[in-house]
Amino acid sequence: MPEFRRELIELLPRLRRFASVLTRSHDDAEDVVQAAVERALRHADSWRPGTRLDSWLYRIMQNLWRDELRAHRRRTEPLDSHADLAGADGRDVTMRHIQSNEARQALDELPEEQRVVIALVVLEGMSYQQTADILEVPMGTVMSRLARARAKLAASLGEGPQRVRAAK
Repeated sequence: MPEFRRELIELLPRLRRFASVLTRSHDDAEDVVQAAVERALRHADSWRPGTRLDSWLYRIMQNLWRDELRAHRRRTEPLDSHADLAGADGRDVTMRHIQSNEARQALDELPEEQRVVIALVVLEGMSYQQTADILEVPMGTVMSRLARARAKLAASLGEGPQRVRAAK
């Protein structure tokens, strides 16, 4: 259990960054991270040692956010639509772009399914297969969402697609 808690703490900056991209709101991102950590601690016994803790937490966060969106729709409360992307341990060129206002706006305009794939593959450096496993979709779906997201980002930023690449 101490190893689980140590790993969980080390993941916090990455969880915050993923939640910021997922929710497009600093406050909502903090809420999702907090809820995911609470849930992970409550259900630590269901995590299998030897598997990726980050993947497990990303899936928890995505499920929590979907539940929150459904609840907001039922209550018809507006969601905060501004993003405050945080994370001091960003990934080279892509993070510099996302931290800029233009890139942040371009990222916010992507459909959620494309934002999530960009967050996992480009920002977190996940492989296509890891991303497919987290999202529970075929790897081809990840590749196609990523290609569409890269093209939209490149068009929005007025740059070539080579500027929004990740290692495979």
